Amino acid sequence: MRNSLALALTALTLVASAPATPAAAQTATVELRILAINDFHGYLRPSLGGIKIADPNDNTKKVLVPAGGAEHMATLVKELSQGHKNTIFVAAGDLIGASPLLSAMFHDEPTIESLSMMGLALASVGNHEFDEGKEEIKRMQNGGCHPVDKCQGPHPFLGAKFHYLAASTVEAASGKTIFPPYEIREFDGIPVAFIGLTLKGTAGIISPVSAAGLEFHDEAETVNALVPELKARGVEAIVVLIHEGGYPTGDYNECPAISGAIVDIVKKFDRAVDLVISGHTHQPYVCNIDGRLVTSADKYGTLVTAIDVTLDVKTRDVIAAKADNVIVRSGQLAKDAEQTALIEAYDRLVPIANRRAGSVTATLSRVPNNSGESVLGDIIADAQLAATAGATLGNAVIAFTNPGGLRADVTRKDDGVVTYADLFASQPFGNQLVTLSLTGNQIKNALEQQWLDPRRTRILQVSKGFSYAWDSGKPLGEHVIAASMSLNGERIDPARSYRVTVNNYLSAGGDGFTVLKEGAAQQFGVNDVDALDAYFQANGPISPTAADRIRRSE
Repeated sequence: MRNSLALALTALTLVASAPATPAAAQTATVELRILAINDFHGYLRPSLGGIKIADPNDNTKKVLVPAGGAEHMATLVKELSQGHKNTIFVAAGDLIGASPLLSAMFHDEPTIESLSMMGLALASVGNHEFDEGKEEIKRMQNGGCHPVDKCQGPHPFLGAKFHYLAASTVEAASGKTIFPPYEIREFDGIPVAFIGLTLKGTAGIISPVSAAGLEFHDEAETVNALVPELKARGVEAIVVLIHEGGYPTGDYNECPAISGAIVDIVKKFDRAVDLVISGHTHQPYVCNIDGRLVTSADKYGTLVTAIDVTLDVKTRDVIAAKADNVIVRSGQLAKDAEQTALIEAYDRLVPIANRRAGSVTATLSRVPNNSGESVLGDIIADAQLAATAGATLGNAVIAFTNPGGLRADVTRKDDGVVTYADLFASQPFGNQLVTLSLTGNQIKNALEQQWLDPRRTRILQVSKGFSYAWDSGKPLGEHVIAASMSLNGERIDPARSYRVTVNNYLSAGGDGFTVLKEGAAQQFGVNDVDALDAYFQANGPISPTAADRIRRSE
């Protein structure tokens, strides 16, 4: 029996001018069930990480529940829809991008097809929908072959059957949104508007090339500006699908407290907004923020949020809403036959997926320690250094990689074997390595940019031989202790030039690391996942590092 905690919002009180008869007191209502997901990221198969929830026998501990996978999610969506006259399946962004090999190999076409088959109706864009630029996300909606890799799938790609919404993403040249800002659906004659949008900071977390020509406007201002237009169209019930979220406390169906951007955004929303379905932070929660229901369904398809909404026939507005995050239990739910057939059709075209890359003695975790360094980050940086250290390969002596590029742990399985698909899941973007020349002073300045966004520090992962210390108490521009920066035991010389390897996302100024754009004598190398694959083949079995290259001094 699943652990479920429903959050009910107080119904609006109807005030009559005269005593009502029993019959008149019964307000006619319409029931609507909204099923919601977010941050699916192409996980057609269950993530090895599953979902961690409170131990039913000891809520001070966590237990891992196997969860996710398109085959199981499709079954759950059908089950949760049964017995409900009015249902709609929606999503809050990042359905694609940073995807495992099976989806990424085909530019996420399998995921779009899978979710279309499940009956997904509407989805907001997320930041990862823009990983390959605006024309590619338009292709995801409209179909057609990839402009470079052409048609690779087992059948023509027809595009999404669901509709993307992008209220805050504007093409600068035309001043128009890249997709419609909202869509109105009717349920037993009552119109309900679904507004979809991504976070305003999207341009800072996608490639500058992908962001070119696009503007990402303020979330609350965008939504509030649409309210008069919707009301003029007779809409009172408004649902926001937003790819921005928060960080809760409590279990996956709780929210005793929540922090993060979503809190202030919801408080700024016009009171006409009734319900908020969120994402981006990869957290599960069912919250009441400023008197409104706010939900999030974790990540990678481990949860489906079932939201039951009561609509008043007279006012046509939401008078009550409650939600339940339901685990997609891969060990219990049957596999949907259509989804299985789709996955197998694509799987046959990816023989490299199960090729052995090497082995590990223990799981390589991407979770950072107190200084911001992770075991997996160390290994990946070492692999990138190894791939570019040769005289003809770039002469690199240092490698940096961004933490946002580390998407999944390299998990140790029973036999310790690591496949190419396992490595791809940890480095799914297909970024190319770039070796460039930076002075010691430029290296320090680049490291200082790790703190540009006070809400989201981005600590670069560093290769072996390089080390430094930082102090969070210092002001912006002075966090890195210059005297602590060393390479192979020698202090970094501010005036000396060093060959440094990064990926092409960072070299273009991605994540705000604009100093790296100053790098001279750029030399392009292999893709990051291929560097990691070569490192595993040459150095197995791989063991966790000490993760002591970055020190926090306070």
